[in-house]
Amino acid sequence: MDKKIFRLALPNIISNITVPLLGMIDISIAGHLGSAIYIGAIALGSNIFNMLYWNFGFLRMSSSGFTAQAYGARDFGEAMNVLLRALIVAFGFGLLIVVLQIPIEKVALNFIKSGAETKENVQFYFRICVWSAPAVLAVYAFNGWFIGMQNAKTPMIIAILNNVLNIVLSFTFVFVFDMKIKGIALGTMLSQLITFAVTITLWFKFYGRLRIYIKLNSIFNTDAIKLFSKVNSDVFIRTFMLTLVTTFFTFASSSMGDTILAVNALLMQFFMLFSYFMDGFAYAGEALTGRYIGAKSELLLRYMIRRLFFWGFIVSAFSAVLYIFFPRQILQILTNNQEVISVATSFIFWTILIPITGFAAFLWDGIFIGATASKEMRNAMILSAMSFFVCYYSTKSFLGNNALWLSFIVYLLMRSVVQTLWARKALRVRVKN
Repeated sequence: MDKKIFRLALPNIISNITVPLLGMIDISIAGHLGSAIYIGAIALGSNIFNMLYWNFGFLRMSSSGFTAQAYGARDFGEAMNVLLRALIVAFGFGLLIVVLQIPIEKVALNFIKSGAETKENVQFYFRICVWSAPAVLAVYAFNGWFIGMQNAKTPMIIAILNNVLNIVLSFTFVFVFDMKIKGIALGTMLSQLITFAVTITLWFKFYGRLRIYIKLNSIFNTDAIKLFSKVNSDVFIRTFMLTLVTTFFTFASSSMGDTILAVNALLMQFFMLFSYFMDGFAYAGEALTGRYIGAKSELLLRYMIRRLFFWGFIVSAFSAVLYIFFPRQILQILTNNQEVISVATSFIFWTILIPITGFAAFLWDGIFIGATASKEMRNAMILSAMSFFVCYYSTKSFLGNNALWLSFIVYLLMRSVVQTLWARKALRVRVKN
């Protein structure tokens, strides 16, 4: 079982680690432009797209869960139906984002409390990156489908390509052509478009033969569409609450001044680094949970979950040790601004609690996605988000920035505890059906 877990987890860890590295590179490029304003602008601009794109994370999640279950049942016709349904939704919403970009920008900028120069740079970033929205969402759908088909290598290739392109192009536009924030945005947008084209090419290379299973009359099967819509709506609500918390975190930071905004943007990279390591195991949980539920194998499902949590605990402990002993070294990689580093060290304690309180939440998310246990995921996230806002508004008057971090830790812990309590019943019901 460990081999199966690592066969799926390691490629995802390799691909996922390039994502926080990309965020770190963008922050690092901005951090070497001479002002904390650029760091804050990248953090805010990225969070606008996080708020947009993470809400459509259901395209990857439901594709993964439904496809894995179809794979476990050896129903390749339904696997193709899942992909086509997801792509139709992806292109539809992607084009809608492009069409509505002006009102989206206005709403987002209204939440930013920073100065005029920061807002102007955020605006530059948004207006360039928004044009790749359909490509980004379509790649979400493809990646979920690949994972459901027990293929973690292709998403790894896609992620590495996207992030390497992004780093190279952004670095070139910023330091060769002196485009500053516009250069980072242009590099991001072009890398996303090129990655989408490569993704289509890879699908035809490895799975083009599955076109024989496409039956147009079954794509829009009423019962399948209802289930697809129900799961997607639940995951949408769950992801909306998640992005609400993370985006609010950054916007609340912006109201505390440019230095605290920069500090929190840097410290949040500690969370992102941990999350993408842990998500590698969560993705393995998605694929294997769906596979064993599709095959009606409760015994293998239980054994897989035990081994998954064993390795999750190991990764969590390693991350905590890393954050305890090497926080300043990590910060120095991200910026050379000594004032920001000095302030950040006074809040470093919170980063140590992230892997301790949050690792179970990541693993249960993957398992619930594979089981398409969308209702339980949704309700757990709603409760956790509520705990975040209750904690923050009851402590912010006397804890300041510490209130934000305390609330974030409470939110992670609530996700872990609630999903642990609900998991047994949720999985038993689905493996028996």
